[in-house]
Amino acid sequence: MKPLYRNVFLAIGVVAIIIMLCTSDLSYSELWDNVRRAGYWFPAVILLWVFLYLANAWSWSVIIHDGAAPKVPFLKIYKYTISGYALNYVTPVGLLGGEPYRIMELTPYVGAAKATSSVILYAMMHIFSHFCFWTFSILLYLWLYGREMSAGMAVFMVVCSAFCGTGIYFFQKGYKNGLAMKALRLLAHIPGLKSRLRRFIDTREESIRKVDSQIAALHAQRKSTFYLSLFIEFAVRVAGCLEIQFILLILTDHVSFWDCVLIQAFTSLFANLFFFIPMGMGAREGGFALAVGGLSLAGAYGVYTGLIIRLRELVWTAVGLLLIKLGNKSA
Repeated sequence: MKPLYRNVFLAIGVVAIIIMLCTSDLSYSELWDNVRRAGYWFPAVILLWVFLYLANAWSWSVIIHDGAAPKVPFLKIYKYTISGYALNYVTPVGLLGGEPYRIMELTPYVGAAKATSSVILYAMMHIFSHFCFWTFSILLYLWLYGREMSAGMAVFMVVCSAFCGTGIYFFQKGYKNGLAMKALRLLAHIPGLKSRLRRFIDTREESIRKVDSQIAALHAQRKSTFYLSLFIEFAVRVAGCLEIQFILLILTDHVSFWDCVLIQAFTSLFANLFFFIPMGMGAREGGFALAVGGLSLAGAYGVYTGLIIRLRELVWTAVGLLLIKLGNKSA
């Protein structure tokens, strides 16, 4: 990638962080007091994500290489993974963030078509794993609390089940038939993008169809690669719940790991409903408060958990943005 483009991505991330810090209603002294209260659990939370991002990079690497000899050094994939997520955190819907950045960084190694298809496939796998995680959590809740479930919660579970089932269905369709051409044609109906995208589709139709064929081929012909990547991403969702348990151990010792899984599932579902907000500002904290309340825990636990996770995200976002400028030798 040209240094100019890296500087643009870096500038977008830095400006977004500055805006969020300036508009936050928390004072720096209050943030520091909360970090001190967390003690050694805060470094533990930061360190946990070294391994979670490592697993994310492994999942993406499985898709990129698909059983072939590695063309991209794993440390590069790890770097692009962290930086890509950092950009996605600070840009609404990631439209100016992680996915374009990853494609541009990967292209010198594997070509534009392969880079595009692998990034789209990984993004689909990442989102698909969320639907699998939410479905698993619904079953977990029914197993743990089904007998004492209220009528209102039963209705909520039905709605969540329908939402997850619909999401899984559409992702399966996307994997079987490809997604790039359909997504571009759908976006071409948006005012302001119509003429540009139609020209892009006309001039790059062959390349787009090649990307779709690669997406469909992974699901139809290389199922071991597909399910290994999906399993890794799902495992990351579950292992990531340790973060909540680490934080809640600061406040109470009466929360099990499986309760933390339910808190994470409910919170991530709530936050994704507000996907258009950079870093889900406010949505994440509200989701935590509602989730712990549903498990008969004090709402303040949820607010504190959301705050510590927000600080962890800021730390790793800063690391990811810094990595954009580090170790950029030509491929």
